[in-house]
Amino acid sequence: MNPFSEEHQLFRQQVRSFAEKQLAPHVDEWEEAETFPNSVFKDAGERGILGAHYPEEFGGGGGDFWMSVVKAEELPRCGAAGVTMALLVQADMATPVINELGTTEQKEEFLRPAIEGDKVAALGVSEPGAGSDVAGLRTTARLVGDEYVIDGSKTYITNGTRCDFVTLLAKTDPDAGHNGISVLLLPSDTKGFSVGKKLKKAGNWSSDTSELFFDGCRIPKRYLLGEPGMGFVYLMQNFQSERLVGCASGLAGGKLALDRSVAWGRERMAFGKPLIKREYWQQKFADLYTKYEAGHALTYRAIEAYNQEKFIDQVPISFETTRLTSMAKAYVGEVTGEIMDQCVQFHGGMGYLEDLGSARLA
Repeated sequence: MNPFSEEHQLFRQQVRSFAEKQLAPHVDEWEEAETFPNSVFKDAGERGILGAHYPEEFGGGGGDFWMSVVKAEELPRCGAAGVTMALLVQADMATPVINELGTTEQKEEFLRPAIEGDKVAALGVSEPGAGSDVAGLRTTARLVGDEYVIDGSKTYITNGTRCDFVTLLAKTDPDAGHNGISVLLLPSDTKGFSVGKKLKKAGNWSSDTSELFFDGCRIPKRYLLGEPGMGFVYLMQNFQSERLVGCASGLAGGKLALDRSVAWGRERMAFGKPLIKREYWQQKFADLYTKYEAGHALTYRAIEAYNQEKFIDQVPISFETTRLTSMAKAYVGEVTGEIMDQCVQFHGGMGYLEDLGSARLA
């Protein structure tokens, strides 16, 4: 199956050139600084990279979900997973729900500038006591007159220190369990909003990750996305595309790590012959490439199912597509973790160096 048209392939060349020529030369500097300039978002927006899969009427390219896949597969060529993560959060995690649920006014105020790279977006879901347990979040949004008053906190937020707005999950009805969660849009210049400490990570240094705090933040009622109390359902739907983009990006980074490790192993001499000629490593890489191909096939099967459903605007996403997506996420997560670990191990003591290519792709 080849799902890519000529338009997809032209876009692939564009994203690859952006990653290799505009991003990769600066990765050492950005990893050292543990950040990268906001101009990267603007540059990506001007090239049509952030919005290729969004409607033309709001500044997008009008493409299908395979455009997101192409982007996710090519951005890792920049050589830093942190940069890739920040751009994918902007284009494929914090904004899809705006495109799906937003009013024309909301899309003009938030989606268009995010697509164009003029505003940086963050997704506010995880909390200190509720990471993947979305139903357990404690941030509240009380409706007072024509405003929502927001109190609480979020953590592990990519783009948190630089965001212009947060696509936020909060409890609008604390007594209704997961049926009392809503999605709101909160500009970062809202009084009472603050950024906590920037979190230190073992990797992905160039991607900022932070805590966010909300102390009596007041936003107009019109910043509610969709229906109140439907946030949990909306997020579960949004997770499907997030997971598929994550799978595509992770596999692309894994393939790069494999290819580069094998190339390095052909040059690295150990006990009189290239390291890659050692039978142990030949078998190991054969096994890893096989697992990569299996993960790639499963991911593409899930993406095809998802893309077809989105194309005909089928809501909600079917159980079969959700099942395939969950399978891909579980399997690809294990495979890419194994690939990265073995590629680092293959480099021996050098694998512990921070600026090793395989380590930064993880």
